[in-house]
Formats: sequence, structure tokens, C-alpha cells
Amino acid sequence: MASAPEDEVLHRTENGVSWITLNRPEAMNAVTPAQRERVIALLAEACADPAVRAVVLTATGKGFCAGADLRGATGTGNRPGPAGDRVAGDVARMIRLGAQRLITAVLDCEKPVVAAVNGTAAGIGAHLALACDLVVAAEGARFIEVFVRRGLVPDGGGAYLLPRLLGPQKAKELMFFGDAVPAAEAERLGLVNRVVPAEELQAAAREWAERLAQGPTRALALTKQLVNASLDGDRAAALAAEATAQEINMTTADAHEGVASFVERRTPKYLGR
Repeated sequence: MASAPEDEVLHRTENGVSWITLNRPEAMNAVTPAQRERVIALLAEACADPAVRAVVLTATGKGFCAGADLRGATGTGNRPGPAGDRVAGDVARMIRLGAQRLITAVLDCEKPVVAAVNGTAAGIGAHLALACDLVVAAEGARFIEVFVRRGLVPDGGGAYLLPRLLGPQKAKELMFFGDAVPAAEAERLGLVNRVVPAEELQAAAREWAERLAQGPTRALALTKQLVNASLDGDRAAALAAEATAQEINMTTADAHEGVASFVERRTPKYLGR
């Protein structure tokens, strides 16, 4: 698969934060297979790089992500080829290797991921934002479960994410009707952590991300893992995972620093190790 041109997925690292920016504003940042692979690769790099301690996922222009780029994408990984050219399993394979890998890369990223939603987030674009650990949205942003408008079943983990965020009945309402949810309503429902004026979006995302980047990185990673797993297992499994996470975390330098700073009545200085 061809890689995305560098200017279609912008990337920089500042103050311990990896900034990943979708940059196809003329297409409302509808994501191509090449862009998807680039984002997945950058998230993997963020996981492996000790210097990266938080991630911001955002976009340029008026749209955060209008979903998968279906125009001219037939057979390229965003949409299967004509029905006559398909065999059983092609569509499922496409979804597993495409949209699901993208969402899983966000959910499994070992660093906290902040979505800075600058505009419309539709379809897989909505799921990309909602898979992030924290969501900051501009006042003009909207979230749309657009699949029903195209006669499609939600993919990219939508039927997994939304019931956990909203409960099953509200999730069904959004998925059955495909109505746009304005940022203020999304905040009220719990889909969004914070709504800010558009001109303050980057600063708000930076504030949270750089604050996270100063935190105990491994403890945050383990906390994220515990929370994400908590809704999928029973109480005994959750408590066992919690005990194991605490055991692992107590081997880190940051855990020792946190306890020492408390005893010594000073502000901790976490190194992400």
C-alpha cells in the first residue's frame, strides 16, 4: 500500500507531546487507506518512544474527519470492490485490517491520547475521536453516526464504543437515525469532556496534553488499560488486573518519586519511567 504524502498527515513532537494532524481539508479529512496506515504507524512510534508521553489527534480545516474516503477508493481498503468481484470474507477482512486496526491503535496506545475535534466527525471519524482518552471539541464540531444514511452497519468499533459511553438505548438512537449531535449536546451526553471556542481548541488540547506529558507515564498507561478493560470482564477479573497493574507500576521510578515527594512534602518530578 502506498504511504500517505507527508503533508496529508502532519506530525511534530513538542514538550513530550506527539501531534498527529489529518491534513486533507478539501475532503473534510475523509481518511484514505494510506493516511490510516500513517496514523497507525505514528501511534506505534509514540508507544515505543520514551520521549513521547502524550498524543494529540486533530485535523485542519472545517472537518475533523468525514469518515473513510469512499470516492475512488474501491478495492483499496476503505471499500470493497464490486459485489461480483468479491468472495465471502472479503468485507470482514477489509474491516478487520482497516477501520478496526485504526480504532484499536488508539485504544491500545500506551500514551494518553487527546482528540482535538475541530469540526464534523462522521462515521469512522466520530469513532476515531471517541476512541481517544479525552475529547476536547470546538463549539462548531458535530458527531454523526452516518452509516445508516448510507444503508450500512456501523464499523470501526462504533457498536462497541457508543454503548459504553452512552448506554445501549441512546447509542441505538444515534445509530438508528444518524442525526448530527452538536458539540454542546455531545458534552452533555458524555461523549466530549470539554467544549471551547474554535480559536481556543489548540491551546486547550495543548494544556491537557502537556499536563499529561508531565505525569507518571507508566501509571497512566496502566490506568488506561484497566479502565478500557473494566467494561468487558467481571469484578474478579477487574480486581485481579488492578492488583497486577499496581505490582508492575511499583517497579517504576515515577512510583518511587511519587511516594518520596509525598513524604518529603514537595512537588513530584516525573520522568515517564
